[in-house]
Amino acid sequence: MKKRTLGHTNIEVSAIGLGTMGMDHAYGPQKDRKEMVALLRKAVELGCNFFDTAVVYGEENEMLLGESFEPIREQVVLATKFGIVGQEIVDDKPQNILNSQPESIREQLEGSLKRLRTDVIDLYYQHRVDPNVEPETVAETMKELIEEGKIKAWGLSNAPIDYIRRAHAVCPLSAIENQYSMVWREPEKELFALCEELGMSFVAYSPLGNGFLTGKYTKDTKFPEGDFRNFMGRFKPEVLDHNQALLDVIADVAKRKDATSAQIVFAWELVQEPFIIPIPGTTKLHRLEENLGGAAIELSDSELKEINDALDKIGVDETHF
Repeated sequence: MKKRTLGHTNIEVSAIGLGTMGMDHAYGPQKDRKEMVALLRKAVELGCNFFDTAVVYGEENEMLLGESFEPIREQVVLATKFGIVGQEIVDDKPQNILNSQPESIREQLEGSLKRLRTDVIDLYYQHRVDPNVEPETVAETMKELIEEGKIKAWGLSNAPIDYIRRAHAVCPLSAIENQYSMVWREPEKELFALCEELGMSFVAYSPLGNGFLTGKYTKDTKFPEGDFRNFMGRFKPEVLDHNQALLDVIADVAKRKDATSAQIVFAWELVQEPFIIPIPGTTKLHRLEENLGGAAIELSDSELKEINDALDKIGVDETHF
């Protein structure tokens, strides 16, 4: 497995990591614990050492990683998050309850350390910006936690540019975590240049567009109850129809390279910038092996041009993404 350095640290992570949200949250019922422990340990055997979780996925998600990796803690890089302390219903919709006050951050961190069965978090993200706390205050707390040896590095998820700059000026950020894929290229407008300027990694969640880019879903696909893709615009029949041409191009390149569509997507993403680290999620062993295999695929200049020309020509419908 190829490696990439996490921001300005000396921490090396696998070029493709593993997001664990789907094991407990958003993609239907909680998955079997024994199967997930086996899958997580198999990921390490396959060369993956970078794992992403969060308290909002359910405390059991962090506990799952703690159980899986306690015997091999030195072999893995663990990323978790603070800032979302619960949810409430507002106008019939769930809303995050945010708290990034210093004392709350410390309380949240202690809980994560206990559940992850570790004495240090490798990468600690602010999951969402708290409008009641200035970025300098959050960054100063991160600086203290790094000095105390409680965390090694910190990052931000879905934060505005100005907020990133202000926070970084107090305590340098190692990573930004946002959505990025062929069908969601918003970070290319400003964030990538900022990552290069400030020496930050870009950790890409939903690199397969929630599975959309694998080409395995059609307008007749039925997702299980509790799967949030039932409500996502990118899986609406008219959007699938519009973007099918892109899926066809990816599948054609994959066939010629004896690869899968997912592997071509990862190969494409990894060459966009040297600081991008995709973290696809899966609960299936064969998908894990497939996804991690994407790091070994090399696309030629002509193949990259073919894909990029298709993206430009088709005009992927991002309206519902």
